[in-house]
Amino acid sequence: MAEFRFEIVEHLGVLSEAPNGWKKELNRVSYNGADPKFDLRSWNEDHSKMSKGITLSVDEFEALRELIK
Repeated sequence: MAEFRFEIVEHLGVLSEAPNGWKKELNRVSYNGADPKFDLRSWNEDHSKMSKGITLSVDEFEALRELIK
């Protein structure tokens, strides 16, 4: 099985923190060396573990931003 790699390229902010220390964050993350995507999910304190989340391309993120306005 191929190795799964990720790199948080840019930390944009924390939306909330759970009592167990996990934080729901918006980041730009590169998965397996691909171009970074906007990524919304919970992370443990040292960013070694992540929950299920959502990734958005730049176009999808802009469309979401317009919908929220």
